[in-house]
Amino acid sequence: MGEQSSGDGKKTGKTAKKVTAKKAAPVKKAAAEKPARKTAPAKKAVTKKTVQAKKAAKKAAPAKTAEKSAEKVAVKPPAQESPAALVRRARRINRELAEVYPYAHPELDFENPFELLVATVLSAQTTDLRVNQTTPALFARYPTPEDLAAANPEEVEEILRPCGFFRAKTKSVIGLSKALAEDFGGEVPGRLEDLVKLPGVGRKTAFVVLGNAFGRPGITVDTHFQRLVRRWQWTDETDPDKIEAAVGALFPKTEWTDLSHHVVWHGRRICHARKPACGACPIAPLCPAYGEGETDPEKARKLLKYEKGGFPGQRLKPPQAYLDAGGKPAPPLGAA
Repeated sequence: MGEQSSGDGKKTGKTAKKVTAKKAAPVKKAAAEKPARKTAPAKKAVTKKTVQAKKAAKKAAPAKTAEKSAEKVAVKPPAQESPAALVRRARRINRELAEVYPYAHPELDFENPFELLVATVLSAQTTDLRVNQTTPALFARYPTPEDLAAANPEEVEEILRPCGFFRAKTKSVIGLSKALAEDFGGEVPGRLEDLVKLPGVGRKTAFVVLGNAFGRPGITVDTHFQRLVRRWQWTDETDPDKIEAAVGALFPKTEWTDLSHHVVWHGRRICHARKPACGACPIAPLCPAYGEGETDPEKARKLLKYEKGGFPGQRLKPPQAYLDAGGKPAPPLGAA
């Protein structure tokens, strides 16, 4: 009997569990259904908010993209670069550029110091190419300072019209020609202090003439030179005279003229103002501004100008070394 009682007890326990389970089931189902009915509207509300959030995100997308892009191209200065390290880096950049542009030269056509002086004055606010296309007619008609000094301004203006600012430039070249004829015997002086006294001649023009017509070292701080030395963080000066002094301190004086050619050539060919071809730049590892321009090598190559991109240079009569290196002469004015 004890065993039967015991068996009955087990059956009773199992039955109780089954009953409890059966009773509990509807409760669980109801509990499951109850939250479902409550959460349905909440789900719908969330969807509406999500749509509104997506719309807001779309409106803000351009700002976020621009911000992200700005972060991507942010330029960091060389970490704790010492003065000695700056000198080493600057000189290495110049050596690298000398290998890339061994034929670098002034990109104005000239046969003598007078032609170089006039051409350099005319190159303000225009390209060397346009000057080179204009000066053949000017020098054919007025080959000496005396000839240009006695010229009819209106006739000179007509010749110089393609250069832009032709009235002001006419006044400058006739004025400097008169000064050369009256004060220097019709010869271009070979001293900085004399050159800067001539109408329309500043330090930049004077150093172009001194370095390339007289072989006297000078740094030519034009717009390309200013842009690149600041990108390379050789100096943070903005005044041309201060830039000249700061950069001059990094190099031996004997290198100044060639340095100017290397920097200007690189600025015209690869390190452009608006879209530098960073992916095709030979000195990219040395440049703190790498990433400001196109970094993809294929896309960067399409940005190259002049001989690096297979296009003509700026001189109609370039040096033989340039032609031997694959450079092409520029077309004359009016050529197709």
